[in-house]
Amino acid sequence: MIRILKTSLCGLALAVVVGPAHSAGETAPTGEALARRLVGTWELVSYKVEDKATGKLVDAMGEAPRGRVIFTSDGWVAFNLEGSGRKPAKSEADRAALRHTLVAYIGRYRVEGDQWVTSVQTAWAPEWVGTEQRRTIHLEGDTADVTTPWREMPNWDEGRPSRSIIRFRRAS
Repeated sequence: MIRILKTSLCGLALAVVVGPAHSAGETAPTGEALARRLVGTWELVSYKVEDKATGKLVDAMGEAPRGRVIFTSDGWVAFNLEGSGRKPAKSEADRAALRHTLVAYIGRYRVEGDQWVTSVQTAWAPEWVGTEQRRTIHLEGDTADVTTPWREMPNWDEGRPSRSIIRFRRAS
């Protein structure tokens, strides 16, 4: 069960969905090839968190999360994801709870091998500003699967080592 805390989603990360990142016999793009293919708008398909000890997957942002990530050709990324079932806040407590179903940041990005690295300039979580967020990304056709290292997140999986999972589809 996911425990929602009053603290921010510090260190929220993304992780890979199991499956090949490219067609059989084809090498997944990296470096400049990956950078060129990343440019554009990507729609959120799914968002899960995996518990390292058990392998259990949880729909951390609900069954129908929404969001987009936009990569520009001049090195900017805008990232905005929200959990499913969000409703307008009727109280300060509601407003605080909504923050736990949102991930948003903007910054300059670069591609290193099979990773994109964002130098965060603005974020929903102030502690992310001035940090670098590193993501491993695998592209297959119009699908992008993204991963981060295992880490302990107090808001996901009750503070046990976990990784977040996200899948995007290129927006049409």
